[in-house]
Amino acid sequence: MKKLILLIALLIITGITSYGQVFPNYKERTIANLSDSIYNFNSSLTATEGNINPEEYIVGPGDKLFISIGGIEEIALNVTINQEGFLYIPKVGGIDLRKTTLKSGKEKIIGAINKYYKNVEIFISLVDFRKIKVNMLGDVKKPSSYILPGNARLMDLVANSSGLNSTSNYRNIKIISKDSVAGTYDLIKFLRFGDRKSNPMLNEGDIIIIDKVDRLVSISGLVKYPGSYEYKENESVAELMDLAGGLLNMARKDTIEIISFKADGKSQVSRYYSYDELQKGSVILAKQDHIVVREIPEYYIDRYVSINGYVMYPGFYKIIEDKTTLVDIINEAGGFRKEASLTEAWLTRTLGTVETDPEFERLKLIPRVDMSDDEYDYLKAKSRQRMGRVTVDFYRLFKLNDMSENVVLKRGDIISIPEAKNYIIMLGQVVNAGNIIYESGLNYRDYIDLAGGFGWRAKKGDVRIIRSNTGEWVDADESDTLKPGDAIWVPEKPQPPKFWDVFTTSLTIIGQLAAVVAASVAIIIATRK
Repeated sequence: MKKLILLIALLIITGITSYGQVFPNYKERTIANLSDSIYNFNSSLTATEGNINPEEYIVGPGDKLFISIGGIEEIALNVTINQEGFLYIPKVGGIDLRKTTLKSGKEKIIGAINKYYKNVEIFISLVDFRKIKVNMLGDVKKPSSYILPGNARLMDLVANSSGLNSTSNYRNIKIISKDSVAGTYDLIKFLRFGDRKSNPMLNEGDIIIIDKVDRLVSISGLVKYPGSYEYKENESVAELMDLAGGLLNMARKDTIEIISFKADGKSQVSRYYSYDELQKGSVILAKQDHIVVREIPEYYIDRYVSINGYVMYPGFYKIIEDKTTLVDIINEAGGFRKEASLTEAWLTRTLGTVETDPEFERLKLIPRVDMSDDEYDYLKAKSRQRMGRVTVDFYRLFKLNDMSENVVLKRGDIISIPEAKNYIIMLGQVVNAGNIIYESGLNYRDYIDLAGGFGWRAKKGDVRIIRSNTGEWVDADESDTLKPGDAIWVPEKPQPPKFWDVFTTSLTIIGQLAAVVAASVAIIIATRK
């Protein structure tokens, strides 16, 4: 059962649903479950996106207009287009505004007024929108009719609907008007680039049909928005690359690969074009085509190392690949400051060090009692490992001039020079735990004496030395010398059992023994009879 659940989760994550079909995976598809709090269909509030385009907005029944006729006396009228699409003005009569844009409607109204009123100034303004009813059908969560303000657009409907499905086709949305005039719109162009033509204004009686995704094209590599997209008839490779945000700076433009299926739908073939060839728009995509944009190798690669800590000029330094050494960079950084600790300095290599140790990850989840001794030793050793640490003895290199330690640097290397710790750290069961000034020639017993001696619960035979530069734990009796920054740890004896715990445990054991003895005596007596 668990394996089945994991398989289903994997299919969802990778965008694969029933029968292994792959669906689009670009980020804008998250709008399927969004809702727009601006609109409330049961409210009288009407949202607006700014000035209405008179050449785009189609007036209709319910729209309210303000008309001012200025002459000897100003005539101000608030009129509404009736349900038959006519506007009535007293003394002027009815004006047919059916299937008329706001701009054309204003011209009709002015022409009608001028037939009755002479030498007047006319001002006309749309003061309130009507409500329109549209239908959204197809591959949506809830096919239904929706009441929207007269200035609503396609995106408003999507945002205020019950939601689209993960299989909905965003790039081939069909809108059919009451007059059976159909248009197809790519909503992604609006969501990604704000293309208003792809977010048309809706009209009374429109039917919006959301198809289900059946055919795909893909683009991968060095583009801004790689992924799988819905296939569109007669779309060129250049158009899809534009939709994917265009090429990135490090994209290879001389060889862009188009991988297509042959007529049998099984075998594939590759074609190669330059970016300039594709921009002519003559290469048309077929369903299931895959565009691959590769990276220019060794292009705009930052070759820097960083130095932090106690050098004269810490910061980033440029290196020459396979040539610049540790000594070169330290010299370029002005050398060490007097407070620098060469015994604790280290070099970390970030390039190629990101790796996962399955055994270490497994052991971290196992209780100690369930581990073998070898497993526990491996866990401790791995826990102390410092990822990417390069073995370099700075002291031997810079004080003893041992050039065998002079490593060649790689990009991303980090050189850390800490402040010298001129003391020994005392930990655990000593009288005065803390830091003691380092003196060469002293052993761990001398430092314990300087710390006031052992504490009363100290395990004197288990003293450990913790090396400052490696974190390694060693037996104190096996350590000949101490270095600044080392720690001496004196463990504590385990707490003895409390008297009452011993007493109750003893009573329990005695009671159990008594029961055993009694049972044994009863068996002996029974056998003799």
